[in-house]
Order: sequence, then C-alpha cells, then structure tokens
Amino acid sequence: MAIRENFTYNDMEEWLNAKRVTEIECLVPDLTGVARGKILPRVKFTEERGMRLPEVVLGMTVTGNSPSGDVAFERAISSTDRDMILKADPTTITTVPWAVDPTAQVIHDCYFADGKLVDFAPRSVLRRVLRLYQQKGWKPLVAPELEFYLTAKNIDPNLPLTSPIGRSGRGETSRQVYSIDAVNEFDPLFEDIYDYCDMMNLDVDTLIHEIGAGQMEINFQHGDPLGLADKVFYFKRTLREAALKHDMYATFMAKPMGGEPGSAMHVHQSVVDAASGQNIFSDPDGSPARIFHHYIGGLQRYMPSAMAIVAPYVNSYRRIVRHTAAPINLQWGVDNRTVGFRVPVSGAQDRRVENRVIGADANPYLALAVTLACGYLGMVEQIEPTPMVEGSAYNMQVELPQGLPEALALLRGDDKLREVLGERFIDVYAAIKELEHQEFMTVISPWEREHLLLHV
Repeated sequence: MAIRENFTYNDMEEWLNAKRVTEIECLVPDLTGVARGKILPRVKFTEERGMRLPEVVLGMTVTGNSPSGDVAFERAISSTDRDMILKADPTTITTVPWAVDPTAQVIHDCYFADGKLVDFAPRSVLRRVLRLYQQKGWKPLVAPELEFYLTAKNIDPNLPLTSPIGRSGRGETSRQVYSIDAVNEFDPLFEDIYDYCDMMNLDVDTLIHEIGAGQMEINFQHGDPLGLADKVFYFKRTLREAALKHDMYATFMAKPMGGEPGSAMHVHQSVVDAASGQNIFSDPDGSPARIFHHYIGGLQRYMPSAMAIVAPYVNSYRRIVRHTAAPINLQWGVDNRTVGFRVPVSGAQDRRVENRVIGADANPYLALAVTLACGYLGMVEQIEPTPMVEGSAYNMQVELPQGLPEALALLRGDDKLREVLGERFIDVYAAIKELEHQEFMTVISPWEREHLLLHV
C-alpha cells in the first residue's frame, strides 16, 4: 500500500497547496539505502522541471567513494558522469514532521535520457521482480519487522556504544525483553515517533522491547512490497531524527554492540492470486499447497547467493553467529524462531513464511526484491525444501556465508539471480561492496592492537 494511494501529480499539487509547503526534499534511495537528492523551494518544484542527479549517485559506497578499474561497473555507469532524470512518485509525498517550516518529502524514480528506468536503482530492481509476479497472475504481500537500538550519543567512533539514559536517569544494564516498563523509559521519544509516523501515513503497527539492552522492534502492517519499502526507508530517517531530538542515537547497524544480539529485518511474505485475492500458499481444503513448499525451497536454494544483499556490510556478519537470536542456516520450521525461515501458525488465508536472515542494515528495496526473487525462483522451478526442523536449529551446521567476500563471490556467480534482478544491477552492486570491503581492510581494530601488538 502506498503512503498516499492512487495520488496523481494533480493530487500532489493540491496537497502541497493545502499544506502551504514552502520547501520540498526530493529524495532518491541509493544502493546503500542512504537518501540522496536535492531540496527545492516549492515554486521550483514542477512536473516539467525534470530534476537531475549524476548517475554516479547510484554507484557510491556508504563512505561516498566509487569503484575505479572495475570493467563491469564502468560498462554500467557512464564514465562521462552523465545525468539521470528524476521524476517524483506522487504516492510517496508526505510531510517532514521535524522541519521548522512547512516541508514535504517525496521519493523520485530515476530515468535515463531515453525515458527508461535506471535498471540498477533500488526501486527499479524491486519493480522488476514485481513484474515477474504480475506476469504469473500473482501478487506478493510483505510485512517487515524492523529491529533497532537506541544508544547514548557517541561522537567518537573509537569508543563502544552505550545504552541511553531513560526517564529514570539510568541506562539499561540488563536485558528487558518484552518489558513494557523498559519501553516506557523512552516514552517521550516514542510519542514523537508515533506522531511523526501518523503524520506521514507510515501505518506502523506494534512496538516492543527486544532482547538487547536498548533494542526495540517496530512492526508494519502487511501490504504491497514497493509501498512497504518506501515506508521502511522513511521510517529509518524518521527514527534517527526523532532520536536526535531527544539527545540520543537510533541505529540500524546489524551488530552495533558487543555482547548484545544483532538487529534484523524479519519479513513475512505471502502470495495471493491477483484476480481472486486467495492465498496461493493454501489449497482449497486449507492445507499447505505444494507451491508454498516450493517457495520455501527457493529461499533455501538461493538465499546464500543473496546474502551480500540482505547482509550488505562487514558488520552484518557479526550478527550471523550461533546462539545470538539469529539464524545460522537455511532450515525451516513451524513456529520455530531458531530457523532461517519460520512459518507462523495461521489460518489458510494468512499462510506465510518469515525470512529471519535479513539484517536491519539492508536496503529495504533490495532486501524485499531479493527475498521475493528467491521465492519466485522456487515456485517456477518447483524446488522442494529440506525436511522441516522440529527442534532447535542453533546447533546445526552453519550454512550461510560468514563474510562479505564469500557472499559477493556467490552473488556474482549466481546466473539465476543475475537474470531476475538484472545483470547491470549485480555488476554495480558487487563492485560497490567490494570497494567497501577494501576500505574496511585498511582499518586496524582495537582487538588487533590488544591481542596481536605484543603477543605475536
């Protein structure tokens, strides 16, 4: 579901006038999930204007650098630093609640000069996968659950993060999973978050305290994948701004604190028949359909190759370790949170599978695109899953890549994902992530200085 469903450009103009908007933030989600773009005065924001940004905006690492000497990358992104043409998606227009003056924000799609969508832009990649479902007469539905940490302000990256100070004047020193009182410690912040989300039509559902100290989870109502990706993109930005207002940080790092669990973006996913609205994961008698098992089989077969997308940073793999409330393998089970792919107990129409592998640090557009791509391939190739796990999967064999270089090699070598997600996207994305890993390898960690400096 879009933020403002069925909005046209004229509807957007009327909305801007009614809100007396004076400035507009024109946003483009880049491959790392960072909001790029420009801020325009209201009078300069017109459909005919055709705002532009350099193509390389979609070819940068999280540190702002671009690969050089990568042949595939340079085939995809022009060496002449040409412009993309940006067009606003009216369904994404919303307010900027924390702005002093009346300000709007709107997500833009990226186009080449010939009018075609830039195929390696995150929204374009997700649209590409959704078209495959549409051609089959299927409609996927998703419901993300996004974990994050609140921390005390930390202006020195060399220092470890600590828990923030709540209303009691004390930080959390123990785990308060599902504690209402622990959430209420930050009640003023969460009141602002809910107010902001309501003003932005983000349709968030429940808020809970997760396992880690200062770790929370927000759930979204199920709906259209592109609309949900937009909402997650906006929510991340909104939460960070709200936290700063209350003199703390909010982080979606997969593993921000040593000794604490990591943060995930669990995605519940189902598929309905586009014509009838019936869940194709269930047979008429209410039992699980074969195609449901094929979907799970696709997740099992292709998720290792997708790991560089759902675990996109070196830090992401610190989360994927045994006995830290994160999956380490590709097993599946009913109402089993130790597996990578959990099937919640539900009625026939609500039958779904929850992908628990995805990190909170993943780009929401790309994470939804690739998990749906894995399930799609499973259905069309009729891939059978492994037997269901009845007990804990934490002591079973590690089946997921354990680092970014391994994950990137699998991604580059998977022809099926390359075909479904787009060849140029894979080339650009992999080149960016390889450069990020090279940048990381130039940094010496405190662990190395502590244990190697005088002992080896």
